[in-house]
Amino acid sequence: MSDFVILTDSSADLGEDMVRQLDIQVLPLSFTIGQQTYHNHPDNREMDPHAFYEMLRRGEVATTSAVNVAQYTDALEPLLQGGQDVLVLAFSSGLSTTYNSSRIAVSELQEKYPERKIYTVDTLCASLGQGLLVYLAAREREKGRSIEEVRDWAEENKLHLCHQFTVDDLHFLKRGGRISATTAVVGSMLQIKPVLHVDNEGHLINIGKARGRQSSLKALVDKMEKTAIDPAHQVVFISHGDCLEDARTVEQMVKDRFGVKEVYINYVGPVIGAHSGPGTLALFYVGSER
Repeated sequence: MSDFVILTDSSADLGEDMVRQLDIQVLPLSFTIGQQTYHNHPDNREMDPHAFYEMLRRGEVATTSAVNVAQYTDALEPLLQGGQDVLVLAFSSGLSTTYNSSRIAVSELQEKYPERKIYTVDTLCASLGQGLLVYLAAREREKGRSIEEVRDWAEENKLHLCHQFTVDDLHFLKRGGRISATTAVVGSMLQIKPVLHVDNEGHLINIGKARGRQSSLKALVDKMEKTAIDPAHQVVFISHGDCLEDARTVEQMVKDRFGVKEVYINYVGPVIGAHSGPGTLALFYVGSER
């Protein structure tokens, strides 16, 4: 295996077992709920995701914080001091300042450690879309590719990481300014569920709507049918906002329709879940375009 570290942040929503399997490092982002701040570790050591979503259901408001330059420097410097090169795969610049913080930290550390290789990639991805890009990059590293080769692979392939989302409660999108108050109220009354994706600029964009929950889940799979590349031979990722049964439903749909054999399911973590709410369901795969 090539001797360099892949580091991402916890908005990638990869669980502890997957992090260990891929041999990557994760920088935890922070979130505040119930007047207390927590760090979002892959092992959920500070807060269980189910407990987080239960707090949201009770009306608690959660806020999030991006990783700052100092936090990136603190995470990266010990690796560089230990003689390791580092590739950072960061949360979309269209949704957070996390990537920009990594860019500044990397620039400063490149001057301080000129003998080390250190790069950062703006994934333009979120949740397990970012996680899937990290997963695939780690697989490229396993093939013995160099840090530059894996960096270039990530840059060349990141816009093929397709994100299809739906949410169950429109009021979380309203609070984040994604939809108007009127749209939220009327949509909730009529059981209208939005279908969203992450575009080529890394922004969360509304691309459609469905009437009722089951129709919205089917709409995600319909979108996949239009763009997925050889889906039967892909690993498909699904993230959920404390709605595992719906995630299992989508898993079965992609297996039945496309012959998908391997699916990875995990929570939408608190960093993204604070803005999308309970009942968020997202489907991620490699496609011809976003």
